[in-house]
Amino acid sequence: MFAHTNPLHPDLFPSIAKFEAEVIAITASLLGAKNTYLGNQICGNMTSGGTESILMAVKSTRDYMRSTKGITKPEMIIPESAHSAYDKAAQYFNIKLWRVPVDGDFRADVKSIKRFVNHNTIMIVGSAPGFPHGIIDPIEDLAALALNRKICFHVDLCLGGFVLPFARRLGYPIPAFDFTVSGVTSISVDIHKYGLGPKGTSVVLYRNHQIRRVNFKSHLYSYFQNHQFVAVTEWSGGLYISPSMAGSRSGALVAGAWASLVSIGMDGYLGAVQKVMQASEKLKKGISNIADLYVIGKPQMTIVAFASYTVDIYKVNDAMASKGWSLNALHKPNSLHICVTLQHVDMIEKFLEDLAVAVKTVKENPGDFEDGMAPIYGAAAKMPDRGLVKELLIAYMDNST
Repeated sequence: MFAHTNPLHPDLFPSIAKFEAEVIAITASLLGAKNTYLGNQICGNMTSGGTESILMAVKSTRDYMRSTKGITKPEMIIPESAHSAYDKAAQYFNIKLWRVPVDGDFRADVKSIKRFVNHNTIMIVGSAPGFPHGIIDPIEDLAALALNRKICFHVDLCLGGFVLPFARRLGYPIPAFDFTVSGVTSISVDIHKYGLGPKGTSVVLYRNHQIRRVNFKSHLYSYFQNHQFVAVTEWSGGLYISPSMAGSRSGALVAGAWASLVSIGMDGYLGAVQKVMQASEKLKKGISNIADLYVIGKPQMTIVAFASYTVDIYKVNDAMASKGWSLNALHKPNSLHICVTLQHVDMIEKFLEDLAVAVKTVKENPGDFEDGMAPIYGAAAKMPDRGLVKELLIAYMDNST
């Protein structure tokens, strides 16, 4: 029904505009918008995914800090566990990026981040949780730093946005992570992950309209400085306004996201989160019981990363792949992770059985795994020249299309 609709034309497709507004409102309501002290100021837009949501937040923040503080050589500080979308944003928007090591618990190191803050800093970043290890950064401490230094603070909730609010309601000890924390200025949250919406649906949210579009007022005049939107008035094709990176977008994705939210409902998400959280707890315990493996840090959600001091973890990955499992290979440290979804809930015991066998096989026959991905990941992790690794990645991508 909505396959050929386009949100770029709300006059032609008013139902899509209504769906989009309701998707944003529902998402915001989970992340602090119901708190009256925020003054109903939380606003946002739908995007194609977490990367675009992060791009929009960074771009708006850059322009906001230029408008309000006159910063023309912007810098951004992120923990090394933060998503690679921030690297993309730094390249796209000409922002100097500082990637700071995490602390011993694999969380953002607030003291280290503080040392990098200067008069050109526009924003710092925290994740709840981070993609690599499923660990929630100290959001309240980072927010306090941002408030103290009068800079912006973005929280990446792309994974956690539709889990953490419900995990809290279920009694899990989840630290503060959303707009109820003073100092959080923007949030990215994916509907196409634990929101169970169609792939290509995400939301970027701002604490207030000023970050997205500043209103300057004086006794003589008032004018707006736009930060996110692109408005064109002198094009021969007519008036044009676009809220995000894309021009035309699929209205079917907007409708699909809306349908997911209203059909699953709050009770549905609560039940789904209970299942994946229980499965994740079972998974963490099971991995910890495999003698040659250990869980990285203290994951608080549904992403569990694990490593080994005794076997090549990348060879374990190849062994698991031969059994049909697809895991993410990580480094710093060399490790693997699994993101537990509803599809995994009834498969945890099988996964743990296969993992134990894979570890045993690699330990006893390490030479059997020299032709898979393990040598590539192992070599990349050991190369001191990271520029060479980057060139190899670019060459691969350039020759793939």
